[in-house]
Amino acid sequence: MTPAARLSAAIEILADVAARRRPVSDALKDWGLAHRFAGSGDRAAIAGLIYDTLRRRASAAHVMGSEEPRALVLGMLVLMRGLDAAAIGLLADGGRFAPAPLTADEQARLAAPDLAGAPPFVRGDYPQWLHASLRHVFGEDAVAEGQALAARAPLDLRVNTLKGDPEAARAALAHLHPGPGRFSPLALRIVLDAEGKAPPVTSEPAFLKGEVEVQDEGSQLAAIIAQPLPGTQVLDLCAGAGGKTLEFAALMDNKGQLYAHDSDIRRLKPMHERLARAGVRNVQVRSPRGAEDVLADLEGHMDLVLVDAPCTGTGTWRRNPDAKWRVRPGALAQRVAEQAKILEDAARYVRPGGRLAYVTCSLLDEENGAQVRALLAKREAFHAVPPAETVLALGSRGQALREAALVTREGLLMTPRRTGTDGFFVSVMKRAG
Repeated sequence: MTPAARLSAAIEILADVAARRRPVSDALKDWGLAHRFAGSGDRAAIAGLIYDTLRRRASAAHVMGSEEPRALVLGMLVLMRGLDAAAIGLLADGGRFAPAPLTADEQARLAAPDLAGAPPFVRGDYPQWLHASLRHVFGEDAVAEGQALAARAPLDLRVNTLKGDPEAARAALAHLHPGPGRFSPLALRIVLDAEGKAPPVTSEPAFLKGEVEVQDEGSQLAAIIAQPLPGTQVLDLCAGAGGKTLEFAALMDNKGQLYAHDSDIRRLKPMHERLARAGVRNVQVRSPRGAEDVLADLEGHMDLVLVDAPCTGTGTWRRNPDAKWRVRPGALAQRVAEQAKILEDAARYVRPGGRLAYVTCSLLDEENGAQVRALLAKREAFHAVPPAETVLALGSRGQALREAALVTREGLLMTPRRTGTDGFFVSVMKRAG
């Protein structure tokens, strides 16, 4: 497909998403099935156009004076990809499979894109209803934080120390030009190409052998800060597909006992294969069984309980720009209620002197600090461990992370703007002995 034809396809798919109000991934899949002549490169390029458009949807609509799919894509090309009006006109020339020629109004707007008078939520490319929450956390930096969230994310890998070491993994993937992580000693970072296309890492021998896993550096740091120690008893209460379970096992050097649980058995399905590939031997998966309490025997016995809580995912907007515009106030309220219940439940598994680590991929205080404050008010035996202490788990890199991140009494918040990672909040609480 030509670049112009890819542009037309992106506009068509975005129109389908708007008309049917469904996830972009579903629309892309259906389009690919109906257009089998499009190769993998074409599909990746079209997806890149769509996701870049969603990253800059608010600002593109402001520049173009319209929220129509065509206007959003054209606005993205000038704001996100740096094309000028002439270059865009060559793509939208009305030729075969190309978008219709630019109108005089479109040419004028693309020639002088102006966001100077736009509201903060437009300049920051985030939903208007979330502005108050983001401003509460970031103050005048809310726009800058939003703009960082509207950029593309790199591809981060975690080296599995049960199978190898960072230098060996980096050598095995040298053809992908990975660099080291900024804060995590386990991280390798691959910068994506100009269109945001990621290399097929899951087909690499290093991945197939379990030597590396795909995991954002912020997620890696959250697990390290939680500090699962070798030989201890650890519960990953919201384990999902097992990303942090795998890292915990490696940090524990397969020593001690690690329990993995999730309230939804479907989310646990990929874990078993991942555990085997990673060479993990100290994990016991506790799948839910109806009304039975499968964790009853763990109550009051855990050295560490991790709550990687379900949340709005505002910290992952770089990777999931579709979710940015689909989240609603009702979803936030639902997540906050779920988090409070999970945290209260998690506290009962912590032994005297043990720790409770609370992690979200959210930037909102409602899901982060407020949840910690509420639990501490109800559970007087617990207190928040100061981030100045928790970052010591990172050794010499800990102080640098503390200086870069946003630190509060409840915990530490990483963001794309501050730490170059996805947005992650980490709080560690300790129960009195």
